[in-house]
Amino acid sequence: MKILLDTNIIVDDALEREPFWEASEQILLLVEQGQVEGYVSASTFSDLYYIVRKARGRDWTQNYLRQLVTFCQIATVDEEVIRMALSTNIKDFEDAIQYSSAVINQLDAIVTRNSQDFPIATPRILTPGQLIQELTNFS
Repeated sequence: MKILLDTNIIVDDALEREPFWEASEQILLLVEQGQVEGYVSASTFSDLYYIVRKARGRDWTQNYLRQLVTFCQIATVDEEVIRMALSTNIKDFEDAIQYSSAVINQLDAIVTRNSQDFPIATPRILTPGQLIQELTNFS
């Protein structure tokens, strides 16, 4: 399964935000272990740097992002993604980019804790708990 990790999943892990940290950490571990193929949209990296740096500092944040790219693939954000994002009815533009990036990169699901932000059927929208349960039941 190829999944797009929404920004909130990675921020929750990086900042150890409760009560979300444990599930987000588990999702990233599943990606690192190769149980799912994890993608992060290219545009997410600047958001991550901006948000995480404020709390953790520049060096910590850069090291975290360097580690992230060792086991996550980067989903392209190009003209096609932006044009698609501009034509969706998703309210938040960042979410529209996430959705469009998942579609263009032919990913199976978006993993987010804010599933209500994605009023779509394809790709599938899963919370961390749903993905963990699905993979646990599948094994």
